[in-house]
Amino acid sequence: FHRVEEKKMKNFRTYQLALSFYQESQKIRLRSPMKDQFERAVLSIPLNLAEGSAKPTAKDRRKFYRIALGSLREVQCLLEISGDRELFAKADILAAHLYRLCLRT
Repeated sequence: FHRVEEKKMKNFRTYQLALSFYQESQKIRLRSPMKDQFERAVLSIPLNLAEGSAKPTAKDRRKFYRIALGSLREVQCLLEISGDRELFAKADILAAHLYRLCLRT
């Protein structure tokens, strides 16, 4: 069972993009109040994708995928405020994947 789940997550492209985005986001420098909120929101993206992928129904999965998209929108706002155009562009790619995932599920 564990290997099946591990393979499923490796093949879950949006989740893998979210993990990569999280790792890249750790380099950003933000002021303290923004940094705390950014950290919570950016971590919420892969966590909600992982949790949603384990749900038994499409309705349940979609709920968590939408939460992940909402967290990403929050991250994008903070990136826009910070002026980090490079990371914002990467967030936009992830947003497109998340949006399509929400529509397909």
